[in-house]
Amino acid sequence: MNHTVKPRLTLLLAAPRGFCAGVDRAIKIVEQALKLHGAPVYVRHEIVHNRYVVDSLKAKGAVFVEELDEIPDTGRPVIFSAHGVAKSVPEEAARRGIFHIDAACPLVTKVHNEAAHHHHHGRTIALIGHAGHPEVIGTMGQLPPGAVSLIENEADARALQPADPRKLALLTQTTLSVDDTKDIIAVLKARFPDIASPSQEDICYATTNRQEAVQAIAGRCDAVIVMGAPNSSNSRRLVEVAQRAGCARAYLIERAGDIPFAEFGDARTLGITAGASAPEVLVNEAIAAIEARFEVLIEPVQTAEEDIAFNLPRELRGGAA
Repeated sequence: MNHTVKPRLTLLLAAPRGFCAGVDRAIKIVEQALKLHGAPVYVRHEIVHNRYVVDSLKAKGAVFVEELDEIPDTGRPVIFSAHGVAKSVPEEAARRGIFHIDAACPLVTKVHNEAAHHHHHGRTIALIGHAGHPEVIGTMGQLPPGAVSLIENEADARALQPADPRKLALLTQTTLSVDDTKDIIAVLKARFPDIASPSQEDICYATTNRQEAVQAIAGRCDAVIVMGAPNSSNSRRLVEVAQRAGCARAYLIERAGDIPFAEFGDARTLGITAGASAPEVLVNEAIAAIEARFEVLIEPVQTAEEDIAFNLPRELRGGAA
């Protein structure tokens, strides 16, 4: 009998990782709407950027669409995703008499409210974010065209020419890299000393905490795995943070089957985390796949405690668990 000895591997398990309060709330909104109204319940855009989550909600009766015009006039509820939507979306829903529930993360809604406040006070807005990301589309869509300038990098910050440099405000997408954003903000503040900015940056607590946790382990790791979807902004930032913090081999992995074990031949220490929209079941799957190949010693590395929870919208509290 051939008893192959598995190589030893230390697995540094970053915490906090995985679901944040906004994602958790958005998923519960879909589940609760299905419980109260039955299937189908329509969801505009992926509720959160994770295929596993979307597929499991589809199995329960959620129907995902990109735009409201894909929804038949059957009086079924529609839910807007956690990323937030432009003002035109609920306006169109109201015009068509569609019962809609907004699952926007409260921290995204806070940015929308800041945008409206600055606009009301005559300021133009510099929004740091990624073009085409649903959250950016939603935030820019709170105000008339031209009221918001999108800043993707330091070059954009250097090129910005606001109508009145003394009437400028700064907002950021909630899922950005803390380090990248810091550099862009420094350029804007140097150019526009009067720029109005939030007392705390808009980057959410969960994004910041997950990035700090990865930073804490990356320097000790031969490779780092980030469980998350390729279209998840916060998951992609975790890969970049790991690489910048000293681990060149950092991978964004959707499911355990995607782990590039062939590239871990010499690895003795592996780090694992998950983006804010990735469920813990995917982390457990990955750990099981690693344990099938290695003699694993798991070492949790926790850098922050999280105890934030957001209430469900009023329309769903009737039969809430």
